[in-house]
Amino acid sequence: MAEQYWIGGFFIDLSRNQITQNNQSQIIAPKALAVLTYLAENQGKVVSQDALLANVWPDTVVSPNTLQRSIAQLRKALGDDSKVQIYIKTHAKQGYSLECDVRWHDKVSPGTAEPTGIDSAGQDVVQASLVNEAGNETKSAADTTAKPLSSQPGLALIAIVLGIIFLAVMGAGYLIPEQTSKLSFGELRSLTATDNKELAGIYSPDGQYVVFLRYSGEFCQNNIWAKNINTQEETRLTENLGSYGSHSFSKDGKQLVFIESADCNKPITQKQCYKLMSFDFHKALEAPQSPRLLMECKNSTIIKPKWLNNNNVALLQEFSNRWKLASYSIADNKSTVIYERQDGNIIDYDYSVADDLIALTSIHHDGHYYIEVLKPDGQLLSSHRIKYPQEIANFKLIYPNFSPLENQLIFSTGRQLFTLSYDGQVSNISLPLDEPMGSPVFHPDGKRMLVIKGHYDSDIVSVPLSQIKQTQSQNFPVLERSILGEDSAILQPNGELIAYESERSGDEQLWITGGKGSQQLSRFPMDTYISGMEWAADGASLLVNANYALTRVYLDARQQSFPLPYPVAELFQWDSKNNSALLLVRIKGVLTLAELNLANLELRIINDKKVNWADKSENGDLVYIDDMDRFWQSGPAEDLHIEALDGQGRSERRFLVKDNVIYGINDDFQLWSYALNGGRFEIIGELPNNIDYLTDIDQTQLLMTVRVSAKKEVAEFSLSE
Repeated sequence: MAEQYWIGGFFIDLSRNQITQNNQSQIIAPKALAVLTYLAENQGKVVSQDALLANVWPDTVVSPNTLQRSIAQLRKALGDDSKVQIYIKTHAKQGYSLECDVRWHDKVSPGTAEPTGIDSAGQDVVQASLVNEAGNETKSAADTTAKPLSSQPGLALIAIVLGIIFLAVMGAGYLIPEQTSKLSFGELRSLTATDNKELAGIYSPDGQYVVFLRYSGEFCQNNIWAKNINTQEETRLTENLGSYGSHSFSKDGKQLVFIESADCNKPITQKQCYKLMSFDFHKALEAPQSPRLLMECKNSTIIKPKWLNNNNVALLQEFSNRWKLASYSIADNKSTVIYERQDGNIIDYDYSVADDLIALTSIHHDGHYYIEVLKPDGQLLSSHRIKYPQEIANFKLIYPNFSPLENQLIFSTGRQLFTLSYDGQVSNISLPLDEPMGSPVFHPDGKRMLVIKGHYDSDIVSVPLSQIKQTQSQNFPVLERSILGEDSAILQPNGELIAYESERSGDEQLWITGGKGSQQLSRFPMDTYISGMEWAADGASLLVNANYALTRVYLDARQQSFPLPYPVAELFQWDSKNNSALLLVRIKGVLTLAELNLANLELRIINDKKVNWADKSENGDLVYIDDMDRFWQSGPAEDLHIEALDGQGRSERRFLVKDNVIYGINDDFQLWSYALNGGRFEIIGELPNNIDYLTDIDQTQLLMTVRVSAKKEVAEFSLSE
């Protein structure tokens, strides 16, 4: 089979996993390109889903959703969509067909004209650009393609042109930094596949087992499991369900340490208490174990334990919104601080047993992100600012893991993998994924890597308020549905449109619907994360928090950016009349509730409390919920605790303030209201137990996000030789 071919004006290069048009190349997942190639080999014919699955995923059990995601990715790359099908056509209940002409590279004569940007040999035209330190383009190589000449004098011209191109290529090779990423991944296979969610996978030190968490949706808790890689036998390690976090092996592989969280009996500063637990791994393989308590924290949060070679346990501990990296001595039952930043905060860390080193990402006082390498005793070996490439949003948090490459870490942004060097250089591994994958962890032999992959499927429902009040029906009509996430639906002021967030095009984007079809409004880049959006009062535009930055998107798709020196973690509310926005921003690594003046980009800090959700009433009163699930209202001298709402708040389910009334959902899945004027509390009615968020409400209807499925599983990449 040819490695290169053309579909219309698109050049497909399987050796590079690229689709190119007009000198613009896109990296495409290998399986998606395999789907395109099989369709190209059967150009004009209807190919069934079964045939595509059998040829692209032989000897592998995958769902039709996997194929549909590949088709969606191809259509996006080719400029198609599900409605306008120029290249790939869907045949209902039959399959797909490729409608455009295909030209195979090995069947094209040397004199055939090729698409713009591709020379007659089917290779990309070399375009070398030299960029000065200020980032300005100073020089470009010639972009002329070589063409056959019939006259003898033309041969000299060809030699000159080829010489110039050769020198440009050689010069560019010296001036462009050498790519440090040499990882090449081959087969991806699932290690766990159940109706539950599996996550936090790690290898045992001897490489024989994978240990992971298996989450039960029915009980909202998990157990720790182990899987023998050779025999495929699975063993439950913990005796009882619990809220267990990530885990780590002792160097000899005999002990496993992890965090267990639970509601505090008498909460003082936090609702959850955290316990550092351990058990004997080999005994647990014989029979499930009850773990033993090593340490308990009632006024601080502890996460991510890592067993060090000196037999201490490193972990992240949070006090007053700042994280410290601590080392806990099991023998002495005390802990010491390894690393902390008074002028910033820690993001994440990893530990290498082989090198006895800690790699840590942090935010400094200048607002930039750094990579630090230190010894377990706290000795700092290096500290460098991370140099973000264009593929990664400026404020994207990086969660590093050690890799087999020397002085190189690996991390995921969702559907892309990158390496991060100890001096802050980031390189793309060029492996775009069909679905988000995270938490990469390498096998002790360095030839395999675990990832957690999966997707979240949610729908938007619109429910008449009268129906909630009169019945306890769980069957609410679906307003927007796809096989991926639909969320955050909000009603257009004085209009008929509904704006919402959707992943149906492969990435989180802003969509609008009028009840008769939907339209994608934004074109944000790959791995976009949207956290908050609000309509303008006139209904002509929306303010969106995408990739930790605010963007105003108009209904004609125009955009206006509001550059801030801080990442925006959450957009809570937008007052377009007064040109202000209520935000959760990360200042020196600490989440802070603030109000932004969009006219001059001045930021006013509101308070330094831990705020999980906030909104404003029409009267301008601030309402927020803290990490103890208590509601607060702004008062004349200090914030006032709304005691009537104690026990009614769930921070993960948000709340709304409309017409000076708070609406929320409690643990019993009841919709309630509380009038700020008068303090009247009312239970409105019952909601389905798969409700995720209450997103908007008016006098007649309620918009909600309901969970359809949440899939996570442990998978394994093998590295290519």
